Amino acid sequence: MKELRYLNKFLIKYKWRLLLGVLFVVAQNFFRLLVPPQFRKALDLAATCLAEYRTADTSEEQATIISYIKINLFEYAIWVIGFAIIMGIFMYMMRKTIIVVSRLIEYDLRKIIFHHYEQLDSDFYKRNSTGDMMSRITEDVSKVRMYLGPGLLYCVNLVTLFVLAIYYMYNVSSTLTFYALIPLPILSLSIYLVSNVINKRSEIIQRQLAKLTTIAQEVYSGIRVVKSYSKEKQFIDFFASEGEEYKSNSMALAKVNALFYPLMLLLVSTSILLVLNIGGQEVAKGNITYGNIAEFIIYVNMLTWPFTAVGWIVSIVQQAEASQGRINEFLSTQPKIISTSTAPLNIQGKIEFNNVNYTYSDSGTHALKNVSFKVEEGEKLGIIGKTASGKSTIANLLLRMSDIQEGQILIDGKSIDEIDVFQLRQKIGYVPQDPFLFSDSIFKNVAFGKADATDSEIKEIAKNAAVYEDIMTLPEQFETVIGERGVTLSGGQKQRISLARALIKKPEIIILDDCLSAVDTTTEQIILSYLDNVLKNKTALIITHRIYRHLNFDRVIVLDDGKIIEQGTPKELTQLKGYYWEILNKQLYEEKSSDVSKVL
Repeated sequence: MKELRYLNKFLIKYKWRLLLGVLFVVAQNFFRLLVPPQFRKALDLAATCLAEYRTADTSEEQATIISYIKINLFEYAIWVIGFAIIMGIFMYMMRKTIIVVSRLIEYDLRKIIFHHYEQLDSDFYKRNSTGDMMSRITEDVSKVRMYLGPGLLYCVNLVTLFVLAIYYMYNVSSTLTFYALIPLPILSLSIYLVSNVINKRSEIIQRQLAKLTTIAQEVYSGIRVVKSYSKEKQFIDFFASEGEEYKSNSMALAKVNALFYPLMLLLVSTSILLVLNIGGQEVAKGNITYGNIAEFIIYVNMLTWPFTAVGWIVSIVQQAEASQGRINEFLSTQPKIISTSTAPLNIQGKIEFNNVNYTYSDSGTHALKNVSFKVEEGEKLGIIGKTASGKSTIANLLLRMSDIQEGQILIDGKSIDEIDVFQLRQKIGYVPQDPFLFSDSIFKNVAFGKADATDSEIKEIAKNAAVYEDIMTLPEQFETVIGERGVTLSGGQKQRISLARALIKKPEIIILDDCLSAVDTTTEQIILSYLDNVLKNKTALIITHRIYRHLNFDRVIVLDDGKIIEQGTPKELTQLKGYYWEILNKQLYEEKSSDVSKVL
């Protein structure tokens, strides 16, 4: 149970509730064990009175005996009902404490896992599938809760009931108690042998369940691609084959339990047979009464469910051990991006790259090679290059989504790794190439950049991003709930809403990563006219595969295969007649051809 030691801090946190729950368990079992003596008294009374009834001389004496039996049996029945009511109250209270604590720990654990996920860097999300992460925060946590709730409850119940029952049984007859408990060592041995099998098979089941979750998540997210290629049957068959493996693993575990539970019932039944056999001999010797045998059988039956539940508890504990191990595996993963300072940050906007080298750890791609450039405060830098030339890598490094292996990145003359990551990202407005929108209203998606944004601010920024008119045509306008990842919007609409979300936070540094690729020329000119005005006093990095002639760039760098092959002002690069000049001429030619086609 080494993996479950992680949960000790939660048990300490809620120790008083748990202690109260344990006291309720003890109290409930105490009153439960007061019931068998009432049956013993009733049976002994009936046996004694029956003998007297047979030897009575007159019918009046017999009637008196019958009346005496009825009164006393009614009294015993009242005691049994009273104990049952009190026992029920304590049973309710023990569930209100121990089970509630398990729910509280479940909440705390999920919150810790979610928070830890948020702290991890982008490399972690590249290595692990969404389905696997979802499985650990849902299915695995639920398995752990079963250990903390029902598992812990029945374990405490078993221990307290066993101790109290043995005490009562020993007081009645030490000999009978010894024979009744003979099967228990065999039960303990069977638990020891089976527990390791359950643990291994539970872990396999959890991993396969995570795989099924991943498959389902990917298919649902990419359902349009699946349908467009008519691959529904292929994925159904694939999911069914993986589901078959999950079923076979689950059946293997079920077979272990199927053999285990009857074995325990057999051993408990053996205890009852021993009680009847040895008890009869003890009655013949005059050591105990008939009522004591009945009392013992009730005690053994009381122990039947707790000992039957031992196998279930073992299964729960072993499954929780496997699940907590998977959770601990992620919780032990430390983020590579760490803030070494929490000092208040006031960014002016000067950026400097000095001989920066970066290689992606997962693919080994050398994305940036000795890249050096400067952006003064308030300047607009254009970053142009072919696909996979390293443009987006510069944005990721400025946001500290990853850390460089060589070189230095300075912001206002301070090394970026000495700046608090949280504050740094708050000061930067970033519009990615592939915008992500939440499955919520358009208003909340824009307000994601500024939580206290007013209606007028949201509408104004939507106009500046040239998406206001599009929003107003939707059924509920700004309150329209978009689909997952903005699936109900066009690519251009998603880009413009993402742009509005970044600009509304009024950042000191703005990074636009090819965010207008899905926008038509007319809309692009409207947005660029606004950007040229709003970016006047802000440091901006505009990453693009085309040249925005409506933006007045202060400097432009051209990347190719991770290296800067050209840099300077737009005028200098035009005169150089290199890559920048070729792209500009090609773009001008395409625009002229487009204008001619419109006239024709």
